[in-house]
Amino acid sequence: MPTNARPAIVLTSGGLDSTTCLAVAKAEGFAPLYSMTFDYGQRHRHELEAAARIAAAFGVAEHRVITIDLRQFGKSALTADIDVPKDQIGSAEAHEGEIPITYVPARNTIFLSYALAWAEVLDVRDVFIGVNAVDYSGYPDCRPAFIEAFETMANLATRMTVNASAGQSFRIHAPLIHLTKAQIIQRGVGLGVDYGMTHSCYDPVVRGGQVLACGHCDSCLLRKKGFAEAGVPDPTPYAESAG
Repeated sequence: MPTNARPAIVLTSGGLDSTTCLAVAKAEGFAPLYSMTFDYGQRHRHELEAAARIAAAFGVAEHRVITIDLRQFGKSALTADIDVPKDQIGSAEAHEGEIPITYVPARNTIFLSYALAWAEVLDVRDVFIGVNAVDYSGYPDCRPAFIEAFETMANLATRMTVNASAGQSFRIHAPLIHLTKAQIIQRGVGLGVDYGMTHSCYDPVVRGGQVLACGHCDSCLLRKKGFAEAGVPDPTPYAESAG
């Protein structure tokens, strides 16, 4: 097993991708691991409970929940009174030439900026993020060009990086960025990830005290597709299956 013997921060949402990313960081020997989650006013706030469970399961050194209010800007189905689109992934007209309404303006830029600030305080030079540019909803802040640009900016922007000696630059790791959802799931299963702990749905249903995935939003459809193509049983409790 590779041993990097240096700390890392992992951005975690409680979802499938970020949990796999946390498992990858651990498998690559980064230690201690710190996790950072955001309560940004999202309608699917049940993911915060999942993120806490996952942080405990992985034994991270510290799990931070950062509270910011992106509802004050709105313009997203995740932070405003806008219906979450259903049953659109894969259709010819789905997101043709447009960014989906579930895109939250500048979300990953904001999240990575907070991670950079905490990294400077902790003297951590590695941050992991579970963005994906293959099976995804088409968000511009999930693309390789964005990650590369932010990393370049980060190495110009802090005392930690400006005063760094050779080989001590700040790095953003996006180990899932070129993988399909099926490949991500297979990678996670190989690392022992329990996907039953994760929550991905944008518009969950609470029934009888149980949080159920809607099964029809972009995130649910991509998740279903990934498990089917990976040949792995999907542990997600869906509202349509619960009766």
